[in-house]
This record gives sequence, structure tokens and C-alpha cells, in this order.
Amino acid sequence: MTYSLGDIIISKKKHPCGNDKWEVVRVGADYKIKCTLCERVVMLSPSELNKIVKKTVSKDNNERI
Repeated sequence: MTYSLGDIIISKKKHPCGNDKWEVVRVGADYKIKCTLCERVVMLSPSELNKIVKKTVSKDNNERI
């Protein structure tokens, strides 16, 4: 699945801060996602990102599975 800048991703597991929502802040060979609560930034390969994603909410709040 492809993700665009600004998409909100809901992960299968919660981050240690208690949040499960991440914002895509960089796309390319790797993805950079930022926790929407504590603003921690993580870089993941596309295969790693696809494993953790439960649901995607796009910029215009349309949910995708």
C-alpha cells in the first residue's frame, strides 16, 4: 500500500506514550512517521510499515483499510 504526506496511520500496537496514531512526514525509499501525541519520529522501510498498520486515515479524513 502507498501512503502520502499527511496521512494518519493507526498502528496495531500502542506506542509507549499510549498513542496509536502516527502521521506520515516523509515518503520515498523509506517512510518517516511521527507520533501524534509525543512527536517521536521513526523511520521504517515499506515492508516494516505495512506490518504495523491497522488502518489508514487520509488527509481528508476518509478511512482506508
